[in-house]
Amino acid sequence: MSHPERFLLAGVMGFPVMHSRSPMLHNYWFAQHKLAGTYVPLEIRPERLEAALRALPALGFAGCNLTIPHKETAFRFVDAVDETARKIGAISCVTVQPDGSLHGGNNDSYGFAEGLLEACPDWRADAGPAVIIGAGGAARAVAHALGQRGAREIRLVNRTRARAATLAADMGGPINVLGWEDRHAALTGAALLVNTTSQGMVGYPPLELDLAALPAAAIVSDVIYIPGETPLLAAARLRGHRTVNGLGMLLHQARPAWRAWFGVDPQVTPEMRRLIEATI
Repeated sequence: MSHPERFLLAGVMGFPVMHSRSPMLHNYWFAQHKLAGTYVPLEIRPERLEAALRALPALGFAGCNLTIPHKETAFRFVDAVDETARKIGAISCVTVQPDGSLHGGNNDSYGFAEGLLEACPDWRADAGPAVIIGAGGAARAVAHALGQRGAREIRLVNRTRARAATLAADMGGPINVLGWEDRHAALTGAALLVNTTSQGMVGYPPLELDLAALPAAAIVSDVIYIPGETPLLAAARLRGHRTVNGLGMLLHQARPAWRAWFGVDPQVTPEMRRLIEATI
């Protein structure tokens, strides 16, 4: 779809937001598709989120992505929410409708699954038990992705068991909640391990997890992409596991946003990936 009649606008709202790699990847697509437009970082304080979202139609924005701390708060300020966002409990993408109303969706679940499939094309959610470490927004997106693709058993491990139990109750499906003390044994027989916590991110301590019980064929994934290889992924690679960081999730979650905003289905290319990786 071409848009010769207007300059296309989209962005990401967060606080802080300047660390985001989203402008780089979206502006790559503008250049690749030879579209006149730009994607900008919008540093929005929490108390100004409603005003910022409501200004999108008047400013000519097609929509925006949302990042911390706005994903949950935004429910109060959009006019409609899709079932995926409602199930996950977070809005990652806002689309301005032709009548100026705001539609909230969540593409993180899609991004996780597509990123995993890009790295491991033979991956199947029903190949065996999946272990998710953490019970925050990323864990909800991962659990939703696994459930939608036929996972038969999801073992959810979190330091605060009550929070994990809330996630399991909200999401439904084959989720078994385990205590933090059971995290090592939870890996027995697993086909997939996903860290959704901040442990291992730059500035945070590594995840304390003994991989001894994890089968050799298991895939190890981390939603973190800074650094490109967390201590968990490094340990898994040394044991011979296939490893997947969170960059694919970031790149692929942007694709459905473009379909909604601009009617374009962009692709994640090796060149784009190298461009982002060079900044990490």
